[in-house]
Amino acid sequence: MTMASRLSQVPVPGGELTVGQWGALGDGPPVLAIHGITANHVAWGMVAPLVPGPVVAPDLRGRGGSGALPGPYGMAAHAADCVAVLDALGIERAVVVGHSMGGFVASVLAHRYPSRVARLVLVDGGAPLSLPDGVGIETALGPAVARLSMRFASRAEYHDFWRQHPSFAVWHPAIESYVDYDLIGTAPELRSGVNGDAVRADFVDLHKGAEPLTAYEALPRDTVFLRAARGMFDEPTALYPDPAAVGLAVTTVPDTNHYTILLGENGAGAVAAALS
Repeated sequence: MTMASRLSQVPVPGGELTVGQWGALGDGPPVLAIHGITANHVAWGMVAPLVPGPVVAPDLRGRGGSGALPGPYGMAAHAADCVAVLDALGIERAVVVGHSMGGFVASVLAHRYPSRVARLVLVDGGAPLSLPDGVGIETALGPAVARLSMRFASRAEYHDFWRQHPSFAVWHPAIESYVDYDLIGTAPELRSGVNGDAVRADFVDLHKGAEPLTAYEALPRDTVFLRAARGMFDEPTALYPDPAAVGLAVTTVPDTNHYTILLGENGAGAVAAALS
């Protein structure tokens, strides 16, 4: 099940941040949902309808409807933007959930603005990640980064590009909505709306920045961490291969990879249950 969000704009330094919202504020504990490094708020489209309260999910600076926003980027800048969203919507405290890079943003938010976070849930991100020597962003993220310099003649061609991704072997409407929202321009020069400079700056910050590491080290050890059983490219080795090394309250979600832990029925159900 997936459901389109209602979009609004929130003033932030440099312009306006696009924010998706499911449900009505006041109908339950609000959830602030933070997406990954080349993603957008539509990544939460399967999770949000399963959560009893409202879900608010910004397009982070440099992505989706916020693609034209300038820097600075980095986890602290994204955390500040998320607080601006809470302020604009009159949300004093929210359950905060972050997927992938969003987990690092969520951790920094909790560390910098603890009074705004009722509870924290990390989804396959937020704990330190090690990269083998010589592995850069293109290898680490694969097609997610490769697409940023590509042009597509049609929406169908863009779908075909994503269908080849090992993690999207089971194609369904929620995935199609997620990739469609990313596409801007006009045929035959369609392209991703993601700002490559933002992605590169954020990649360096989440791997080498002092602030994400400090925020992680300050997390209570009972912080909920949902771990995908399979990796970024659906490989058998998970992104976090050793659950014990995460150092948090890890639950491995079976039959999920790094993407389908949000964009798959099993994963979306597990994430929603952790938020409820």
